[in-house]
Amino acid sequence: MGLNRNVWFLMLAGAFGLCIAPMVVFVGGLIGTQLAPTPHLATLPVAAIVIGTALAVLPVSRLMGIFGRKKVFVASSIYSGLAALLAAFTIHAKSFWGFTFSVACLGASLAVLQQFRFAAMESVSPDKVAQAASFVLLGGLIAAILGPELATLGQHYFEQDFVGSFCLLALTSLLSGLMLAAYRPVALNIDQTQESPRALTVLMRNKVFWVAIMSSTIGYAVMSYIMTATPVSMHLMHGHGIEDTKWVIQSHILAMFLPSLFSGHLANKFGITRLMMLGLLCYLVCIGLTLADSSVMHYWGGLVLLGLGWNFLFVAGTLLLATSYSANERFKAQGFHDFFVFASQAIASLSSGVVIYSLGWESLVLLALPFVLLQFFVMFIGLKKHAVASS
Repeated sequence: MGLNRNVWFLMLAGAFGLCIAPMVVFVGGLIGTQLAPTPHLATLPVAAIVIGTALAVLPVSRLMGIFGRKKVFVASSIYSGLAALLAAFTIHAKSFWGFTFSVACLGASLAVLQQFRFAAMESVSPDKVAQAASFVLLGGLIAAILGPELATLGQHYFEQDFVGSFCLLALTSLLSGLMLAAYRPVALNIDQTQESPRALTVLMRNKVFWVAIMSSTIGYAVMSYIMTATPVSMHLMHGHGIEDTKWVIQSHILAMFLPSLFSGHLANKFGITRLMMLGLLCYLVCIGLTLADSSVMHYWGGLVLLGLGWNFLFVAGTLLLATSYSANERFKAQGFHDFFVFASQAIASLSSGVVIYSLGWESLVLLALPFVLLQFFVMFIGLKKHAVASS
């Protein structure tokens, strides 16, 4: 593939660091059910990881602007290891609110991990940007398998279930830091004669900027909304076994990251707009399939399509965003993009627990449909005359 060594180390660091997300998705709702004072709060820990990410995005961007990417990357791996140990302690202490807080702290480290794709894009020549952005997401393939396996492997290490799981998670965070030690930041060639960075309000007047943000936002929010409720719906409401539930979640996360082998190529060959359209079509079929039946295979098929759709929408949004700002505006634009994405995802995750217990699985899935249709409209308005969309 001929990619810069940075891309490989960032991918490997992501493989260990991203174990946080699949583990919390898999066991967060189950631990929440055991510890929560009311069932309606059971999925709050899963939502908390997204809230933590959303709150940390802008500070992380500012810190990188001051200290550079590498120092923040390495410091974050140590921080996430400590947060994982805090989560283990709060489970042992049977503290629901303590566990929720510790998961929110873990979410803050995910805000740093989200910057890996931008660091990878900055490490390669312009013709390799799409491949670098998608390839670095491949670390999630390993995390998709390793995260849930760590959860089950450490489940019975201690008297309280899942304490050991988060102790193992602390180790993978430190392994991520070892990979990041080999990352070498690339100094961007910023033209000193270039105009000063535009204000964020000026960037926000660009329709393409908003199409990119909405693609990532709807991709993440719809995915998180349905995924968060899946373990509760499968295991607690429809009585499917824990192994079946784990298989569905692992398959979903694999489907999120496996397309990174070719999604960058698809964007180059067919254009960003078509990749975005394909992601939305995956979401439409996912909704139809999950509404049709509650069997394990319908859950599996729906969640796999949900993962595929997320990848196409997120890669398309990331690539399109990069066309809307200059090099000296990157931290500002990237920070706002990620804040908007993860703030919306936090709302989606929070609402997921309330909707699943109040209205049921079918209503929860159906309520995702208007947001998918909204992105079709946003694309039509924002990209119909923009050449980049079809390049």
